[in-house]
Amino acid sequence: MTGAVHPGYAPPTRPEQPGSGRRMQRWLVVATVVWAVLLAGLAWWSVRTDPPTVKEQRSLDQAGPVVDRAIGELSAAVGAAGVPALLPDRLDRGCRVTPLDAGASLERGIEVATADADTRDVLRQVADRLPSRWRAGVSSFDGEPLLRADAGDFVAVEGRSGGPGRILLTAATGCRPVGDGYRAPAADAAGESAALARVLGRWGGATGAVQVLAAPCPGGGTARTARGEAAVAADQPLAAAFGAGAAPVVDSADRYARPGDPAVLAERVDERVRVAVTSPCPA
Repeated sequence: MTGAVHPGYAPPTRPEQPGSGRRMQRWLVVATVVWAVLLAGLAWWSVRTDPPTVKEQRSLDQAGPVVDRAIGELSAAVGAAGVPALLPDRLDRGCRVTPLDAGASLERGIEVATADADTRDVLRQVADRLPSRWRAGVSSFDGEPLLRADAGDFVAVEGRSGGPGRILLTAATGCRPVGDGYRAPAADAAGESAALARVLGRWGGATGAVQVLAAPCPGGGTARTARGEAAVAADQPLAAAFGAGAAPVVDSADRYARPGDPAVLAERVDERVRVAVTSPCPA
């Protein structure tokens, strides 16, 4: 057979040149590397400049200080609406950030003793004093007034009734990656601890460890609470242990609350009395 091309037949296709295929592969490799470097650079920039879009992008050690500052803001917002005392923080482990990743949640709070029976009015006063960026407001939930606000970084602030003459204000992170964990702020509460010791000494002294709690105030300084408890007989009045001072907001057989610097709050539980001595943030 000759190499002549017969009419009506296409010439045979020549195989692709080896050099052309290698050049194409090299270009694909270069393009892939450039794309990967570009994505890595964009991710690096996003992590350092973009705000978080979900709470899982902020670990507990990053969200904890936001909670602490929120408690300071709430302490200042209480003002003359009642007698505040910082509550021990609640750190719950074992929640699920994702089906595969465990996390933890932090909640800190303030209890407020008040003589005002209108819980909604007190919550509105607190909401009005909070930063405008928090968008605080009071609505109803299950027929009860509820304060809600956003302290930033997906930290939720709430306020609700804790029973007659008692309001609870909280700031919570929701479930987060643990990261380096939460470290509670420390403060010198020597004055509050000494006042607490004097009160508890009238009932024989503290029956357990004294807790010292703190939160940074928005204008500088620190809110501080010293907490302890003592054994007390059922017929012993609470007010006698606190001596002279400002007029109490609450003075009953089982509860006593007096504003001041420091403020004092006491509650009888069975045959014990729990006492909190607090220097709140200035309003």
